[in-house]
Amino acid sequence: MGKLTVLALRAVLVVLLAGSVFVQTVMVALLATDLEESGGDLADRRIPILVITVLGVVAVQVVLVCVWRLVTMVRRGTVFSPAAFRYVHVVIGAIVAAAGLLFALAVVLAPGEAVAPGIVLLMCGAVVAVLGVALIVLVLRMLLAQAVARDVEAAQMQAELDEVI
Repeated sequence: MGKLTVLALRAVLVVLLAGSVFVQTVMVALLATDLEESGGDLADRRIPILVITVLGVVAVQVVLVCVWRLVTMVRRGTVFSPAAFRYVHVVIGAIVAAAGLLFALAVVLAPGEAVAPGIVLLMCGAVVAVLGVALIVLVLRMLLAQAVARDVEAAQMQAELDEVI
């Protein structure tokens, strides 16, 4: 991975992390105000909606930080090591947690007439999509495991070759 690619990816990660902090601080406060002023069914469910929203943003932030760490490992040439699995496992866990939070939000929004049933159904479809992303990352983890095993095998073969020579 080239230096320009790493720099561009880090710039995107910084922008996304800054945006997520903005959402946590400003947008959630505005959402709280809007829910309180609405006075309808959603006003009664304001706290669960806000908690789920904040936790969802935290899940995104965890993924961003882990991707940053993995990019650092790529830049150093140490990504094909067992240490990378820790970050990949956290990413998978955060994605599954985000899917759970999205489903919880759908459950909170489902009763009453405040949110159309089609929107709740779309949210449940999004849960399936997010879980699909977790499965993709799991497949990529398996590919990383194969690459780490091949890297270890290549190092052993190189050591044997060095002995022979």
